[in-house]
Amino acid sequence: MSDFDVLVIGGGTGNNVASAAADAGLDTALVEPGPLGGTCLNHGCNPSKMLIQAANAVEHVHEAERFHVDATLDDVDHAAVVDEMDDLLGGIAADMEARYRERPNLTLFDEYTEFVDERTVALGGESVTADKVVVATGSRPVVPPIDGLDDIAYLTSQDALYRRDLPDSLVIMGGGYIAVELGYVFETMGTDVSIVEMNDRLVHREDGDVADLFTELASARHDVYTGHRVTAVEASGDGYAVHAETEAGDELTVDGSEVLVALGRRPNSDSLNLDAAGIEVDDRGFVETNEYLETSADNVWAQGDVAGNALFKHSGDYETRHTVANVVHDERRALDLSAMPHTIFTEPQIAGVGKTEAELDGREYVVGRADYADSAMGRAKKLDDGFVKVLAATDGTILGAHAIGYEASTLLHEAVVAMRHGLTVEDVGETIHAHPTLSKVVEAAFRDAAN
Repeated sequence: MSDFDVLVIGGGTGNNVASAAADAGLDTALVEPGPLGGTCLNHGCNPSKMLIQAANAVEHVHEAERFHVDATLDDVDHAAVVDEMDDLLGGIAADMEARYRERPNLTLFDEYTEFVDERTVALGGESVTADKVVVATGSRPVVPPIDGLDDIAYLTSQDALYRRDLPDSLVIMGGGYIAVELGYVFETMGTDVSIVEMNDRLVHREDGDVADLFTELASARHDVYTGHRVTAVEASGDGYAVHAETEAGDELTVDGSEVLVALGRRPNSDSLNLDAAGIEVDDRGFVETNEYLETSADNVWAQGDVAGNALFKHSGDYETRHTVANVVHDERRALDLSAMPHTIFTEPQIAGVGKTEAELDGREYVVGRADYADSAMGRAKKLDDGFVKVLAATDGTILGAHAIGYEASTLLHEAVVAMRHGLTVEDVGETIHAHPTLSKVVEAAFRDAAN
């Protein structure tokens, strides 16, 4: 007889699976060595967006003169911002743990674990078994084997988010969403930021037009070096020297008082001894799952970042609902990851869903586009840059939508709903949008695609 009905390894999105199982009367174990809430609450979405809001407040003061408002910025108490963030989020995690420890049918193990056999893990010095197991151990920052990197006190995103003092200068290795969000925060708060990216533009996975505009705008804020791969890092004076080179062999050295490694994330699967449980992973270490989130092992499921379906909190939440249905209620609910949106909360914001133009290469399609500056609200807000872009098949099927500009993260969701439910560009373009909202930019882009 098993020790538990359900065992959940990982207290990020996995904590909701454990909670649902306990509420259903199942004897449940939740294993989480760190604070509950996972990356999003403690080291990702929540703290980063709180810092970004502070940066936005600073940015608004700087922009006030454009509206003939005489405003000055005397000081930014960055330490107070971080302390408030830490107190709030730490309190949420602590309260969650206290509630879970008192919850009927739920046992919380605050330790690391690994598999020792099928549906069997090591906990408290003993082997613990369960009828059903859910692996939800998340991901962590990638730290590649760059010469000299292990010899310096580099930062990852987890370190940078809770840094109370602002470095004089910061060299960021990487040009993806984590790099550009933190680059925006630190630069706006007063740090000189340099970004070194091996691709020829920042946020290179975005639609080309979006990436091009963002790279141009970011280059006006930071020292940006695209097309350069970091080859080595070394101590230099009171800081560090980051060495990089192009494919042609041209060398570059960028100096900074601190170095931030923001080169992506990797799954937390390598310490679980998955072989002992018969759980297969792909060549990048992500646990392989089918459309029901089942792994190669019987009665073992995986969800969230460790499963690699989409490394977003919103995709993790969506997967959690399916895991609860399949594990707790014995349903067969398949995932549908179509129309999966993503957002980047820098300045300006970036958001996208569906295909980019590069991904449609060789396929017939039409493009609709509308600029913020051509809308009434865009003019009122003096939004000189930014646009919404729609990609559609010739029959009006929406293939993708991309936005860069003020509140792009919010504007995109009209396109997400339309794609998810099979609406056409004509359906969206002919829908009445309130004037003079920024949503008129979305309407204009869809009308452009329809025509």
